[in-house]
Parts: sequence; structure tokens; C-alpha cells
Amino acid sequence: MADEETVPALPATSWAVLGLLSFGRELSGYDVKKWSDRSLGLFYWSPSFSQIYSELKRLEQAGLAGSRLVPPEAGSRDKRVYRITDEGLAAVRTWARTAPLDPPVLKHGPMLRLWLGHLLEPERMREILAAHRTHAEGMRLRAEADAADASADEAWAYPRLTLRWAERYYAAERDLADAMLADIEELGPPEGAGPRR
Repeated sequence: MADEETVPALPATSWAVLGLLSFGRELSGYDVKKWSDRSLGLFYWSPSFSQIYSELKRLEQAGLAGSRLVPPEAGSRDKRVYRITDEGLAAVRTWARTAPLDPPVLKHGPMLRLWLGHLLEPERMREILAAHRTHAEGMRLRAEADAADASADEAWAYPRLTLRWAERYYAAERDLADAMLADIEELGPPEGAGPRR
């Protein structure tokens, strides 16, 4: 049994999947993927189906999750659903309380391109930032909708807060893209710049 001092050595993906099971519902691998896309994917990352199924097997082998087959609602195959065990709940609770906090690592593709703006035409740089702005606004709208959907279930109170954070984060990204577009206009063309090839 996991206690306050002992946390199994698991990768972050395992903790994320175990965390999704910690809400007390039986979930299939498909359900885990769907829930991770609608929550984790907005502020951390969303594991692929192959990662999810690997982690579910790992968690079951470690005794942190259990599974059972359920008859299909439609179709011809049984479905395997997973549920967190008491040991798994204790482990993920301990991990959430005690694991060292990894600071966020920013990898910002549009800013890397802006950093290399001396190699691009100003119009191309504007296109890149406009596409980033569109993406950020789309993600903000998605987070807003997912937060509204999560409001129906009290068990999702804290995930709902992370969705609100994601909504604010993507609004800030959208606004930063607008500010950078204005900065490019203010910068004007580089001195002596001719057509670039």
C-alpha cells in the first residue's frame, strides 16, 4: 500500500492517467483519451492512444488500477474498463502532495520564427503571428466550452479551474500576438532591406 513517504517511480504520463481515474469512474482507454483531450490537453499535453494503453497496463501491473471486461453496448467486442484501486488513489494523492514541482518549459514556435524574423519578409512574419492568434483564440473558445461542460459535475471543480486557467492563458496568447503584430508595424522594414530570396 502506498503511504505518505513512498511514491512509485512512474513517468508523468502514468500520473496523468492515474489522475484521470481518480475521479472514481470506470474508464475505457477511449474515455481516458477523450477526457485528457478535453482537460489535460489544454494545459499540459494529451497522450496518444498507444501511450494511454501502455500506461493503463503499467498501472494495472503495479496494482494501482484494476480492469474488467464489460459487454458491448453495440458491436461485437467486449470493452475493457479501468478503475483506480485504493493503493492507486493513495499513490496519486501522495504524488500530488509531495512530488517536486517541475517548472513550465516554454517552447514557443511562433516566437522562434519571430526571433529569426531577419530572415523572413515582414508579410510572412505577420502571417505566422496571425495564424498563431487564430489558433490561440480557437483554443480559448475550446477551453471556455469545456469549462462550461465541466460545471455540471461537482467532482470536476478543480479541473474546471484549470480549464479557466487555460481560457485565460490562450486569451493572453491571443493578445500577445496582437501586440507583436503592432510591434512589427512599428518596427518597419529594416534599413537597406531589399527583396529577400
